[in-house]
Amino acid sequence: MRNGTVITEFILLGFPVIQGLQTPLFIAILLIYILTLTGNGLIIAIVWAVPKLQIPMYFFLCNLSFLEIWYTTTVIPKLLETFVVARTVICISCCLLQAFFHFFLGTTEFLILNIMSFDRYLAICKPLHYPTIRTSKLCLQLALSSWVVGFTTVFCQMMLLSQLPFCGNNVINHFYCDAGPILKAACTDTSILELLGVLATVLVIPGHRARPNMISYIYILFTILQIPSATGRQKTFSTCASYLIVVCLLYGAILFMYLRPTAHSSFKINKVVSVLNTILTPLLNPFIYTIRNKEVKGALRKAMTCPKTGHAK
Repeated sequence: MRNGTVITEFILLGFPVIQGLQTPLFIAILLIYILTLTGNGLIIAIVWAVPKLQIPMYFFLCNLSFLEIWYTTTVIPKLLETFVVARTVICISCCLLQAFFHFFLGTTEFLILNIMSFDRYLAICKPLHYPTIRTSKLCLQLALSSWVVGFTTVFCQMMLLSQLPFCGNNVINHFYCDAGPILKAACTDTSILELLGVLATVLVIPGHRARPNMISYIYILFTILQIPSATGRQKTFSTCASYLIVVCLLYGAILFMYLRPTAHSSFKINKVVSVLNTILTPLLNPFIYTIRNKEVKGALRKAMTCPKTGHAK
């Protein structure tokens, strides 16, 4: 054990190097948070309100939007606090709870993205078999399994992490309770937990998520190239390219942060990279998944014009 005072709370450092920009950043991130909640919440409301949108693709999109709402909510409120409070304090239990929900929701999100990529593969490459394969029962089972696997994977590691004693420096050089800074504050050897974290990242993301995603998109690409109409090829490719950008941003950020041992990780760099998957990607998802979607835009336009029509009558 390391010598030091037993820790009862952590201090989130946030972005201390940004002096004089706290107020503009607070306003900007608050607006991003509001837009994220509004955009993802609107997707859920539209899908459940319009019967013709209640198909597998939109069912999984609702799962993704629901995840994004709570994923950002676990991080952004505390980040906003670091801009207005000189000393952002969080108790150890609260810190571990934040870390649990952050990784649980993030893991589940990747699983849902993997299912969505396979769903697009079936819809584009095997359209005749799609209705018989993607039944409502199967979609529900896939969504539930994603949530269960995400919960189980993270819960087991968090139980081990919660048993560690913490002492010494209680300053976390991050804007939320990430695994690396927490492990650094532990009084005991954490090499086994670090190894388990790396193994979980290797097995869950590249092994079970990235590979099926890439295979699905490769098949989709070949199918798109066989479409006779140039307009059809361009429309389908632009939509899939948007999805692929989101997936690459998420995979790149996660693999960069969690495939390196804690001792060799730069928390300052990780902190900047974390902005991609905790702030920007949840904001972009509603626009990327709906901006080229005529069905969603039509339903939204109809919802906005119906009240005016009813009022006129």
